[in-house]
Amino acid sequence: MSSNLIRGTFILTIGTFISKFLGLFYVIPFYKIIGGEEAAALYSYGYVPYTIFISIATAGVPLAVSKYIAKYNAIEEYAVGRKLFKSGLLLMTLTGFSAFLIMYIFSPFFAELSIPDSEQVYTVEQVTTVIRAVSFALIIVPFMSLMRGFFQGHQSMGPSAVSTVVEQIARIAFLLTGAYIVIHLMGGSVVTAISVATFAAFIGAIFGLLVLFWYFFKRKKQLDELVKKDKGQTDVSLFGMYSEIVLYAIPFIFVGIAIPLYQLIDQVTFSRAMSEIGLADQAVVAAFGVLNFSTQKLVIIPVSLATAFAMTLVPMVTSSFVQGDQSIVKRQLDQTFEVLLFLTIPAAIGIALLAEPLYTVFYAHSELGTDVLRVYAPVAILFALFSVTAAIMQGINEQRFTILSLLTGILVKLSLNIPLIKMFETEGAVYATALGFVSSITINLFVIRYFAGYSLRSIGKKISLIVLFNVVMSIVVFGLYSLLSLVLSPASLWPSFLIIIICAATGAIVYFALSSKSGLLDTLFGSRLDGIKRKLRLKKA
Repeated sequence: MSSNLIRGTFILTIGTFISKFLGLFYVIPFYKIIGGEEAAALYSYGYVPYTIFISIATAGVPLAVSKYIAKYNAIEEYAVGRKLFKSGLLLMTLTGFSAFLIMYIFSPFFAELSIPDSEQVYTVEQVTTVIRAVSFALIIVPFMSLMRGFFQGHQSMGPSAVSTVVEQIARIAFLLTGAYIVIHLMGGSVVTAISVATFAAFIGAIFGLLVLFWYFFKRKKQLDELVKKDKGQTDVSLFGMYSEIVLYAIPFIFVGIAIPLYQLIDQVTFSRAMSEIGLADQAVVAAFGVLNFSTQKLVIIPVSLATAFAMTLVPMVTSSFVQGDQSIVKRQLDQTFEVLLFLTIPAAIGIALLAEPLYTVFYAHSELGTDVLRVYAPVAILFALFSVTAAIMQGINEQRFTILSLLTGILVKLSLNIPLIKMFETEGAVYATALGFVSSITINLFVIRYFAGYSLRSIGKKISLIVLFNVVMSIVVFGLYSLLSLVLSPASLWPSFLIIIICAATGAIVYFALSSKSGLLDTLFGSRLDGIKRKLRLKKA
């Protein structure tokens, strides 16, 4: 089981990382094409409502369905999962189309929430156009999500990983090509270019769905063989099936919209709070672009690992929990937290230390962008911990507390956002986000400890080592960065790129050398590392 967890996580991690990195690097040419932070803010105005709608429309389908199928597969009732799959395809088609209609019709309302007064850079009509362009993706994505959940429930992570990458490639190709043609060849407006860019989500979804169809028909014979082995002792009605799915899905919805909800709070309150401290409207739009688009794109990269763990962890923990094997559940949770912290902490610290050259390479040199990114980077660790702790609660059937923890965090964010923005300007919104997620994670960990008898104290020694190695790595990287800054300017593109390469490589070498010397690396990835070493020896031979 532990090997399956690592293997499944490895596959999804590769797919998710490729997708996230593509989603990160496309912003370099896209930023140049659309022309800066104000246009980026317009893109964010459209995409944040879409993200919330897509989370609701899919109803947490991949994780909920994977959990449901894994549960019945564990007791060899394979026909139950197939019954869910067949009926779910129709339901998701209806759900997606309904969500599309609602978002399209009410897009003027969402636009007014984003820009409440007439003194903004963009009008309500322009923001409405962008929101409507992205809403078309809602027609396809729920259907695609059900298919991903079906494969994940069978502990087959490859189809989800490949379709995610193909979806991202198609989306980015259409986005960049379309935006470039509109602005530089047709002489069109930024609003039209951004509308084309958001419509790219629909194009990407089509390609992602085609990949899943290919995998399904390729593996249909194997899947049918499983159904033939069905015990046939459990007959679940469609009503009972969907009642159970809804119970699973509601917490997943809240987890899926956690970050978008925080962004929506910023979208609704940021302009009001900034205007009350006397900042100009154009500066407000640019600052919002930095907060909700530019820095968020960079910070979300370490979180991709948590996403991969969450998708893999739920069916694995569910199977072990249903079978009553608490020792395996504990071992899975130990492994998850250890690997998660081992990889996300240095990634977040690295982004914070290299904030200035990173922002320069991906966008342009900006003091505001650098300051916000430096503060925002550590929040990635909180995003990751929230995703994984919430996934664990699904696995141990305590998903009801996920809603409580998220609502508590949202309440903290709502209460503190405007006061902190007034005190610290753009960085205040980041502080409010961090405090909200800390509240949610605290509740999640308490629930896990109470109902699963699990505590992070069991891996306290390894966490201490991870923290210590990160401190050493940070000192080395900061010293090297200070020296390089004397001869290379972090305000220029290519010098910044060189600084990042040298510092990142040095930091990685120091971190992994310390981890290897202490035995931590072998403890966390022993079986995987042994397999890689064997393959390398065979190739040499």
